[in-house]
Amino acid sequence: MLWPALRAISHGGLTPDQLHWLLGMFQLQETPRTQGPGAAKSIAHRSFTDQSGTRLILDLARTGEAGWVFTLFYPGQRPPADTVEDHRALFRDAIDRLSLTLVEITPAATADEVLILPSAPPGTPQSAIGAHWDQEYEDLDQVWPHVGLRKDAPREVKEVKLRELMRTPAWPFAPAALRRQAEDFLSD
Repeated sequence: MLWPALRAISHGGLTPDQLHWLLGMFQLQETPRTQGPGAAKSIAHRSFTDQSGTRLILDLARTGEAGWVFTLFYPGQRPPADTVEDHRALFRDAIDRLSLTLVEITPAATADEVLILPSAPPGTPQSAIGAHWDQEYEDLDQVWPHVGLRKDAPREVKEVKLRELMRTPAWPFAPAALRRQAEDFLSD
């Protein structure tokens, strides 16, 4: 089984020359990955071992006409944080050089790597779905996994995810103590 250590999603058109440059930059073989999550969308990959001896797979996938997914997978031992951060920098550099739009990076390290869904336009009726708080969370530390974050996620990432949660129709129904903790967290 392959596990994603890092995934960057971007959007934008690429010329054949830009795609060729991208494949060369990451030394990808123009053969799709055949196993693991998202294999059906894979267009190129390569397997390698990092300096720590961890086996890794770097993959490029397409989503739709102009969506690009860069993923660093590991089949066994999780790669060291340095390896993940090095690939984060490589992914971001490629996205910037190709003038793609960064959609999100998971796990996020900075606020601009968090996907934020746009709010409904003013006057749009709110859905009744999700308009109640059905969680038993009493403590803010219990909320982080609910919003897809680890407890040790960077503060700026937590702030973005918390603000997004607070925009949902269910937030007013969260326990008062939890809402106060959230406000305190954001005001620090």
